[in-house]
Amino acid sequence: MLVSVRTNRASENAMESDSAVFEQLFASLPVVTRLAGETVLSAGLKTDLLLILKKGAVVVLKDSIEIARVEQPGAVLGELSALLDQPHTAEVRALEDSQFYVADAGLLEKDPRALLYVAKTLAQRLVDADTGLIELKKQLQTGQSSSVLGKTLERIQQMLGVGGALQGYPIDGSRIL
Repeated sequence: MLVSVRTNRASENAMESDSAVFEQLFASLPVVTRLAGETVLSAGLKTDLLLILKKGAVVVLKDSIEIARVEQPGAVLGELSALLDQPHTAEVRALEDSQFYVADAGLLEKDPRALLYVAKTLAQRLVDADTGLIELKKQLQTGQSSSVLGKTLERIQQMLGVGGALQGYPIDGSRIL
């Protein structure tokens, strides 16, 4: 039995509401464009930047393995690095010409609304990851085929890549690697 993994309507509505807040918060931030194939963030480097997807699509790679595709405007990139004050843990590449709001990571300390936006995004990702993990575990326990498990994993990756997040901060766009 193949079970679809997706966020519930309430969380989708909450993200839409957060997107409106996001637009108000970040509309005045500078915008940087990355062409298809360009690296947006490099694993192992510390940029002290938050990027918010304005338009386009990116892929997130960890150890050369695709873990998410992100195309939802308002999605935040670089937030783990900013919150943990450490280098980026994944590489982000533009799948198509994409625009990002650019903000200094210090924005999270200065603006509680920005911090709350990122916190909600991370909380939703955790809920989505838990839901996906439970579904995979159920499928393993019932002896589902590897192709069914693979499809479920792909849906989980898509689900985690779609969550909104904080993206857009003022800083010299040339610092984005």
